[in-house]
Amino acid sequence: MPQLRSTSRQTIAIPEANPWWRQEWVFALLLLILAAIAYLPALNGTPIWDDDAHITRPELRSWDGLAKIWTQPGSTQQYYPFVHTVFWVEHKLWGDAPLGYHLVNLLLHCISALLLLKILRRLEIPGGWLAAAIFVLHPVQVESVAWISELKNALSGVFYLSSGLVYLDFDRTRKLGPYLTAILLFLLGLLSKTVIATLPAALLVIFWWKRGKLSFKRDALPLIPFFILGITAASFTAWVERTLIGAEGSAYNFSFIERVLIAGRVIWFYIGKLFWPLELIFIYPRWEISQSSWWQYLFPVAVALTLAILVWVSRWRRAPLAGMLFFIGTLVPVLGFLNVYPFRYSLVADHFQYLALLGIVVPLSAGIALLLKHLRSWQRWIGYILCAFLLIAFTARSHFQSRIYQDIETVWQTTIRKNPTAWMAHNNLGAFFLKKGRLDDALDHFTKAIEIKPDEASVLDNLGSALLQKGNLDEAIVLYQKALELKPAEASIHYNLANALLAHGEVDHAITEYESTVAINPNHTDAQNNLGAVLFQQGKLEQAIDHYQKALEVNPQDVRAEANLAWALATSPQSAIRKTLSVKLAVDANQTTGGANPRILRILAAAYAQNGEFSEAVETGQRAVQLATDQNNFGLADSVRSELDLYRNDQPCLYGK
Repeated sequence: MPQLRSTSRQTIAIPEANPWWRQEWVFALLLLILAAIAYLPALNGTPIWDDDAHITRPELRSWDGLAKIWTQPGSTQQYYPFVHTVFWVEHKLWGDAPLGYHLVNLLLHCISALLLLKILRRLEIPGGWLAAAIFVLHPVQVESVAWISELKNALSGVFYLSSGLVYLDFDRTRKLGPYLTAILLFLLGLLSKTVIATLPAALLVIFWWKRGKLSFKRDALPLIPFFILGITAASFTAWVERTLIGAEGSAYNFSFIERVLIAGRVIWFYIGKLFWPLELIFIYPRWEISQSSWWQYLFPVAVALTLAILVWVSRWRRAPLAGMLFFIGTLVPVLGFLNVYPFRYSLVADHFQYLALLGIVVPLSAGIALLLKHLRSWQRWIGYILCAFLLIAFTARSHFQSRIYQDIETVWQTTIRKNPTAWMAHNNLGAFFLKKGRLDDALDHFTKAIEIKPDEASVLDNLGSALLQKGNLDEAIVLYQKALELKPAEASIHYNLANALLAHGEVDHAITEYESTVAINPNHTDAQNNLGAVLFQQGKLEQAIDHYQKALEVNPQDVRAEANLAWALATSPQSAIRKTLSVKLAVDANQTTGGANPRILRILAAAYAQNGEFSEAVETGQRAVQLATDQNNFGLADSVRSELDLYRNDQPCLYGK
């Protein structure tokens, strides 16, 4: 009860301060603790699937690499330059250690929840804390937080919500500052993930819910630049998905009616996972869509009927329709009308509804808050207990779900157990076993993947690599050739075929395949290097040097290409030897250490000795010893000292590349 203070004129009611356990900071701290518990198993999880393609690769870790991230689409897996800039900074801070990446994802996720709370307060929507807590703790969010690659979701979510929050300030004040800030935040969000292009449409839904009608001048006109930016970014991303990532072909050949069937089913699938999040799978079974199956029409018909009912209800309560419009509108990029790469193996994924779920969660949370407000005290406490139980259940379930993301083998084994038809999971688990040298296990999973999807080039390619390691060259070559028939423009398959042909002794054919590889992908450093090595063995020195240099242009830290270039230059005719020192210094200048590389100097010394220039060999070897000692590489220093004894006695060293 408020305390009463009497004055000579009136009695003023002074509200009592909330007890400490009802303070805002207590709720915020509790939410952070529950989030930490929910995601604890994944915090030290090792990279999975395409994480290695997102954690900055060696050739992009320099300042020049950062420029490529912004200016060269295709240098990263997807053209989301702000995300890859954050990855670039993260790598500078903690290298390949996974903990830092996971903590950043979790922190951004929690920041989004607090931004959501602030937006709901600004809009005077009750149940803010409940909505924010569900957003953080719901099990369908685990994929977006525990998967390092989904920094895209976490980061773009922060920009989406912060842009929306600032735009609400502009809508209230009509000042230029908040408007420009909202545009900037929206642009950064688009550069993180273009799925947030739906923000201006979402704002229109909010304004309609708030006011009951829309004014073009007040509501729509200021959002036109947002729509232009969103449509432009979405169109560019669609082009990248098709041309650079490969979201085209038979797997995406749906008629318009089939895409409508997909959209209807997708909407109910995500609603179902929100209310019953017990069978969450990293890769869900890919539905067979057929416009001749009558029951598949029930999904879009049910969506249309639901919207019609909500339109009728909106005469009294606009919130349910606004929530459903927000939910469906935010899902538009992944409803099936646009081709996205994951549709190759599944038409749905938990991380696709990272922001869309707010359209369901917020109205329900507001409804619960309003209901509790009108209950008696003891009934209200029962409601609070039930809400707490729900959040604890979500925390426990998310904790269990996070365990899947501890390592790549667990991800794929769990996926296969829940979805045995996931050819992608079999293929990727086989690739993991192949890297570990478990050839029989790899062959078993590749075989299962081919049984499920016999026309998949990547599976044929991987099976060929497994057979190549077992020494079955003829079978491997046949599989690579079949894979190329399915996907003739895949550089990695040409490269693998080239390696197999080289091992088979078909040098000329191998050169042709290496050339095809670098023609498709000039940044394929291994192909450039191998092609250079083969040409060097054939005595084609200038061509070999050209390919080594191209490899180093892509990745200045490619030690193998560096060593090969040094050897080729140092063992070349006298005219080229005179260029060796200057070229070597140019190569050394690209070293991240900022100085000469003692390993390269060791190679140069051996090459000088090979040419009979023993005094140069001794001088260069002594420099290598000094540098290796300065860098505390005492093993290398000792090795070079033993080679120096040979050079002083005018004997070459058999040390090679």
